[in-house]
Amino acid sequence: MPPIAITSTETVRDVNRHRILGLIRARQPISRAELARQTGLQPSTVSLITEQLIGQNWVTEGAAGQASRGRKPRLLYLNVERARILGVDIRPALTTIAIADPNGRVITYERMPTAPQPRVFVRNLCRRLQAFLRAHPRLVCEGIGVTVPGGVDHARRRLVAAPNLGWRDIDLKAPIELATGIPVELENAANACAIAEASFGTHRETKDLVVVTVSEGIGTGIISGGRLVRGASGLAGEFGHVSFDERGPLCSCGRRGCWEVYASNTAALRAYSEAAGRGAATGHAPGITFDQLLTLAEQGDGKAVAALSGVGDYLGRGIAMLATGLAPSLILVVGEVTRAWGIIGPALEKGAAARTSSPLPRIAPAGDGAEARLRGTVALVLRKQFGTAIVA
Repeated sequence: MPPIAITSTETVRDVNRHRILGLIRARQPISRAELARQTGLQPSTVSLITEQLIGQNWVTEGAAGQASRGRKPRLLYLNVERARILGVDIRPALTTIAIADPNGRVITYERMPTAPQPRVFVRNLCRRLQAFLRAHPRLVCEGIGVTVPGGVDHARRRLVAAPNLGWRDIDLKAPIELATGIPVELENAANACAIAEASFGTHRETKDLVVVTVSEGIGTGIISGGRLVRGASGLAGEFGHVSFDERGPLCSCGRRGCWEVYASNTAALRAYSEAAGRGAATGHAPGITFDQLLTLAEQGDGKAVAALSGVGDYLGRGIAMLATGLAPSLILVVGEVTRAWGIIGPALEKGAAARTSSPLPRIAPAGDGAEARLRGTVALVLRKQFGTAIVA
């Protein structure tokens, strides 16, 4: 089990709880005696913490284990039958609400429209969450992870700005906590995906990685030396709004030629629209979604393939910047674009290799955008409850 980084707000009790809960999750079923041996804690301390975890519905007792003599120990498991985590992934058109168990497995999810007015959206979201809790009175929800496509001020616990939503300085945390009575963890979507991959995913041994989320815009979550990089302002990683061409297309942030106007889902739709001779003036193809564009490419539509290849090239240009400046050992791409990795991947690697003399790190897709982003929402709560080597 990796060491747990202790922040200034954590107490020894918190750390011990994290260690025990993390061991139960990793080694279940496990006895109290084995927990004491592996942690070095006193058996009485282990018993006290495990009883608290049972009372909080995080842990349950199962069948008796084997013992060479004396009473057989009762084995401990995560309580996947009752304990639940809610995840909320906010995107410009649709917001996804997921329900997961303590192992991080998403059980089910539903979607709701993202109202353009933040007050209306927050009210609708709170009502939806309240309805869910009323419909499942026996389940114990231990936390709500909320991800947003924009910067988060962690000192003030607010969304600072989300250009693709048109929102600025919005309090999401307090209204949801007030409506549900459940603690909320708020984070930028790319950071949450990076936390998920580095803490609970298949890349948890990787100490230096960058996650690039590709959706309506582009976000980057950076893990360096096993730590999530926030920077002095707390808003590090906004590479999607680095301008490639100050005379380029207008970005939602108000500047021109940002990386995301060339390498996002929106950019691909604009390129396809212009190639097809539709919507050139407005910049998007009426009646076509990005999912439909991917289907067209799968069917061999030349204009769809060209649009995605162009996005891949521009993704590579930005990734060359990340590879040269940050020197990670791994760059993961998250988003629906990974469905077309056979088109995107080669164009991306060619575009990146042409723009840096440094050796490129391994670049790989990290799964469908919806799935990866939901893992990110769940990871926020798991990190809080289980402890992790990834800290701000």
